[in-house]
Amino acid sequence: MRRILIASLLFLSFGIATRGVAQPGRRQAAQDSLTAELESLRSQGHFNGFGVALVNRQSVLYQQGFGFADAQAQKVYGIHTVQSIASVSKTLVGLALLKAQELGLLTLDDPINKYLPFPVVNPAFPDVPITLRHLATHTSSIRDNDFYLSKNYSLKPDQNLTGLPLAFEDEQTLIPADSAVTLPVFLKNVLTPAGKWYQSKGFLARRPGELYEYSNVGAALAAYVVERVSKQPFPDFTARYLTRPLRMRDSGWHFADVAFSRYARPYKSPAVPLPYYSLTTYPDGGFLSSVADMSQYLRELIRGYQGQGTVLRPASYRELFRPQLAAGNFEERNERNPYSESYNVGVFMGFGYTGFIGHTGGDPGVVALLFFDPKSGIGRLLLLNTNLSTKAGEVAMYKIWNTLEKYQHRVGR
Repeated sequence: MRRILIASLLFLSFGIATRGVAQPGRRQAAQDSLTAELESLRSQGHFNGFGVALVNRQSVLYQQGFGFADAQAQKVYGIHTVQSIASVSKTLVGLALLKAQELGLLTLDDPINKYLPFPVVNPAFPDVPITLRHLATHTSSIRDNDFYLSKNYSLKPDQNLTGLPLAFEDEQTLIPADSAVTLPVFLKNVLTPAGKWYQSKGFLARRPGELYEYSNVGAALAAYVVERVSKQPFPDFTARYLTRPLRMRDSGWHFADVAFSRYARPYKSPAVPLPYYSLTTYPDGGFLSSVADMSQYLRELIRGYQGQGTVLRPASYRELFRPQLAAGNFEERNERNPYSESYNVGVFMGFGYTGFIGHTGGDPGVVALLFFDPKSGIGRLLLLNTNLSTKAGEVAMYKIWNTLEKYQHRVGR
């Protein structure tokens, strides 16, 4: 499950960066030095390819790709290489919900059953409505059941599968593309008692709104509500109101939306390539993008936090970034790792205990981190096309992340 993969990211350390604005010559020297340090980390061989960026609201301070998008074909990983950003995708669902609210199509405190063609009810609390805010804050009481893994990941059609594993893990097997169902069919079968994949453990025995329980299915359901109220496919809605205004030209929710020639091969380990795959519940983790596009997206988040965003109104951004929960909403609350998404949440927007804002993502063969520091106004981005399959790989990934922080003020404009 996506949360299991992300658990390996829980111990990132922080250094104290030297502040100040670099002069042009020093800036270039800092960028060259940063590139050299990151290339040294890549050369250790723990991942085939990755891309990074440092941004503030005004500009991209640094962005670069390293290694290979496809090691066998020797295809270089660049800033326009496309890969899944996994659960960082959920942040787009948050923006989409708030845009739909701006358009008068819904409000966050509406019951979801106001908009769904099939009722979704916690069987332990049948009279307590689940709201859109509950979905957006992972307090809906909806859990990912066993079928989330076994019926959700499907093979891209027309690919050569020779030598490629068709099972990521014992419980996570890729299904043929022609066996995949649509998002509403999946949701109905998982969330309603008559559904063939329904399980009672798909809901917590806790009142909706009471307890934080990270839910991929809940995020996909929120996107489906946006689809219903806007009377258009969710990818069309996000393209119209989010990605096109931000000029994110390398991005989309499906293979057909991007230039597949730029797509990165996912890797289970540096020596083991994985098949190309997609998710039925694509809004919870299937957004495809590049370092160049996600740099633009991260800049918009920083601008929005500072009251200067362009795709949402200031009031919507205040809601997006408002911590929505309290200590009582958690059974376990990580107070050591600034990137733990189990500390607090806005509208599908995560908070570390230090106040860093953003999200992590992980799926078979991909890792993504996107965060900004609200105090400095500087954001960091890291996309990898290889699992963190060893402890040494995790350590190298941490070093990449911390090296970006070390240089973030030296490469500034």
